[in-house]
Amino acid sequence: MGCANQLCEAEPFTALIYRRSSCLLSGEGVLRSQSRASLEYQDVRAAGKRLRLGDLAEKLGISTATVSLALRDSPLVAKETRQRVKDYAAEVGYIYNRSAASLRTSQSDMIGVAVHDILNPYFAEVFRGLEEVLAEEDKTILICNHRDMLKRQDQFIDTLLQHRVDGLILCPSVGTSPERINQISEQGVAITLVCRDLPGVQTPCVRGDDYHGSYLMTKHLIDQGHRQIAMIGGRRQSSSGRDRNNGWRAALVDAGIDPDEQLDIPELMTQADGQAVVPRILSAIPRPTAVACFNDLVALGVLTAVRRAGVEPGPELAITGYDDTEGVQNRTPALTTVANGAETIGREAAQMMLKQINGEPVPSGIKLIKPELRIRESAPPIGCRLGPVVGV
Repeated sequence: MGCANQLCEAEPFTALIYRRSSCLLSGEGVLRSQSRASLEYQDVRAAGKRLRLGDLAEKLGISTATVSLALRDSPLVAKETRQRVKDYAAEVGYIYNRSAASLRTSQSDMIGVAVHDILNPYFAEVFRGLEEVLAEEDKTILICNHRDMLKRQDQFIDTLLQHRVDGLILCPSVGTSPERINQISEQGVAITLVCRDLPGVQTPCVRGDDYHGSYLMTKHLIDQGHRQIAMIGGRRQSSSGRDRNNGWRAALVDAGIDPDEQLDIPELMTQADGQAVVPRILSAIPRPTAVACFNDLVALGVLTAVRRAGVEPGPELAITGYDDTEGVQNRTPALTTVANGAETIGREAAQMMLKQINGEPVPSGIKLIKPELRIRESAPPIGCRLGPVVGV
């Protein structure tokens, strides 16, 4: 691990980011390049000592402050000088100490993002929206997959706060304390919640209108003639799980159907969960003619497993998802689902974050993104088989 010590003027967290690539470059932790810059590099510092800004400044014949500004691409330094500093730093393998710089500038240019399921394609689309906006401002995203484990989320938050992260974008874990979030916000750290809200927090939140989306989907199934409509999945302790279940219930009640007489199975979140629950669906009395799944992953799991059980998805069991993740329109049958505005949520959250960092007022409260039905082939009337729906 000597290479990290030789190449990084950084605290342990920074070293973790760069250690592997440094070792790959150096083999045993010793630079072996015979370029002029590398030979000069060995003259710049004594063996075993970290390369520092002052070492670069001394070799280039300029001040330490000028080197620091040049590495941050400051317009206060002439373009030619900036380029000369960057070229030399790259040749000798210097890694900028962002932690030290953040003490001087009060900004680290790092944003922490924590979600509960990084394997869900929905969050990949949220990340895409975040990255598009934050990259324009040269912000770096650090990602945590907390898996609805509160301890894991808290460890991630504490680590980032210790390294002076500029802000946190959280899809909060089940069990997150509003007081904890408010305390961090009161310390001056920008926070934006995404996809799940948290009652009592004094920070902005942007998410889909889960109640309305679920209501629309359930009403669509009712309009197709279904009266036995199961609700499969969702953590009811989260706002998304609760609201989607409540939307399903409200649509049933409005149609004169008692939701308490329907199959309602909570907590399922993954494709494997969807596959595992199929025997329970098919053995239920009365058996559902349609299932409204919490998300697309659960729906795809159900779709696969019912086909293996000899039941044709669509005509013999209508199946709907939620989120409209990439690729579900290409399944057989194409999945009827709800577009939940993942990229829009990501972009809106990033813009809220940047405004907070820049000291602009951002009201607390929830911004809802309007959901849209994507009606395809997987949820036809009972016994019907729909043809492909082009462009949806």
